[in-house]
Amino acid sequence: MSSPSTSVLKGKTALPADRIQQIGLLYAVNDSYGGVMVDMKEPMDSHIYVPLLRASISQWRQQGKKGVWIKLPIQLVNLVEPTVKEGFRYHHAESDYLMLVHWIPDSPDALPANASHIVGIGAFVMNNKREMLVVKEKHGYFEGKDAWKFPTGVVNEGEDICAAAIREVKEETGIDTEFMEILAFRQTHKQFLGKSDLFFVCMLRPLSFDITKQDSEIKEAQWIPIDEYVNQTYHREHKSFEYIARICSTKSQGNYGGFSAVRTSSGKQNYLYFNGQDFKP
Repeated sequence: MSSPSTSVLKGKTALPADRIQQIGLLYAVNDSYGGVMVDMKEPMDSHIYVPLLRASISQWRQQGKKGVWIKLPIQLVNLVEPTVKEGFRYHHAESDYLMLVHWIPDSPDALPANASHIVGIGAFVMNNKREMLVVKEKHGYFEGKDAWKFPTGVVNEGEDICAAAIREVKEETGIDTEFMEILAFRQTHKQFLGKSDLFFVCMLRPLSFDITKQDSEIKEAQWIPIDEYVNQTYHREHKSFEYIARICSTKSQGNYGGFSAVRTSSGKQNYLYFNGQDFKP
């Protein structure tokens, strides 16, 4: 039986308390959910790192900590294998770091999964002649399809949906716009990298009208009558696109209320999207 100064660490015997003090601990900050976050920054040899990690986990277990997050910058790739061998698993990776996690208690792992969705936008831009701004793409899903489509794109990390819609229209067509409403959104699963996809159909008001298309991605860009867009053969063959086209057509006639963006202040800047026709804040 272990002495009172030791504990069991997932099949390994943890270090005695006096030995922990001799070795030292990894610097960590508490997270908001009873765990700790270690942000590794300085180069370290694995022979020094592993004893520190084992001592730290022993201490965190004694303190009743739960999840352990270790952020390894790409420069410390030498520490990935020893971290995994100590019971950690991959959580997610970005261009400059890898995040590894470990659940300390014997209870079921309650660490949140990596982000499950990619967020995209489609921009419905209509001028006062009931003409839509549309493009044909050189690459991607619509490559080789003779179909006009919205300017579309992916929302960047830290970017608001409304700002992403304005940016994508500017990048693909050179048109300046003002965000008006979210008309609809669609959720699909098992898309790029196996993630789910949220796609927001945004209505924008044009502030300029002369098109300068993005040569690297856009084959054609122009204004066309909205009825020509709605009645494309492609829409009749793909029900979700047909619904979206009909929603845009209905909105163009003033018979549909979308969701406006209202900036709220609760610490971080954020937007609340709601039906501004039926609810006045």
